[in-house]
Amino acid sequence: MNTSLLNDVISEFDIDDTNLSFSEISQGYINDTFLVHINDSPKYILQRINAKVFKNVEGLHSNVERALKKLRAHDYQSVELIPTKTDKPYIIHKDSVWRILTFIEGSTAYNITSNPKIAFEAGRIIGRFHQLLKNESTTNYTETVKNLNYLPFRIEEFKEALTNTETQLKEIAKTEIDFATKHLHDFNSFYKAALTKRVCHNDTKLNNLLFDSNDNGLCLIDLDTIMEGYFHYDFGDAVRTIVSEANEDEKEVSKIGCNLELFETFLKGIHSNGSFLSTNDIEYLPISCVLMPFMHGLRALTDFLNGNIHYKVSYPEQNLDRCRSLFQFAKLALEKQPEIKKIINEHLN
Repeated sequence: MNTSLLNDVISEFDIDDTNLSFSEISQGYINDTFLVHINDSPKYILQRINAKVFKNVEGLHSNVERALKKLRAHDYQSVELIPTKTDKPYIIHKDSVWRILTFIEGSTAYNITSNPKIAFEAGRIIGRFHQLLKNESTTNYTETVKNLNYLPFRIEEFKEALTNTETQLKEIAKTEIDFATKHLHDFNSFYKAALTKRVCHNDTKLNNLLFDSNDNGLCLIDLDTIMEGYFHYDFGDAVRTIVSEANEDEKEVSKIGCNLELFETFLKGIHSNGSFLSTNDIEYLPISCVLMPFMHGLRALTDFLNGNIHYKVSYPEQNLDRCRSLFQFAKLALEKQPEIKKIINEHLN
């Protein structure tokens, strides 16, 4: 961590920059994130945006600013962008894009949970997010990552990686490649369905939600992927990280579960916001519990085959561990489709 660089960046923003200190937050896979302390108290979040992933930073911040104007309610406490001294949402410093957001005092995030209250509150916050943005036109939002959750595109990336990768890597990942190949076309009907397009978060893993000290949900964070999508993306992404009770790169796949009690509690949290889904949307929620972990597993596998060029890794086979974990959850969610459908019909229909 280059403290001198961070101080230089901070000086460009409209905040008190005396007696600063920094600590790195390492849970994200894309951006570099630092907690900014003033007089030893956490006050701000400083981020370096990965411009290789988010190429349209102007459109990205336009999306965030537009959404934040709507994400205001007594039961939804959102973060805010801190303007620069020239009243911009970000700066470019030494070829890097930087921004600062407010830190919600006393807030925390979880990678995994077995706590029913956290599951309920996660569902409530995700449902509230969609209620607050329900009247937003998707045409006003820029596509910040092209084809982010579009599985047919990810399949083509995977096939290209298979063609170009080293034989040794294909041998190491043979089991995962075989699983992926077997299930590539299980989701064709999803993309042919006339589902409702809406403004979505598109990356609702559990650690992108904030909770207070009593585990009450506060808001969604990491808003860079706010853009057009389907509710199913946010639903399935949350399910894979709340219901599995294991980390995304868990090496022991036997620890990965599909806790239907947590799933039902999560559904109750969503339902607490009232009805905002069509009958057709509800029909395709069960398969989204398989689609999202499968797609993320495929992306991790593709990145492993490509030499780990997209996601941050701390060891060479971490993406393969992510893939194995995600595919295991996809397998469990596929096996439990009858129970998942029953729970959804009981609480959302």
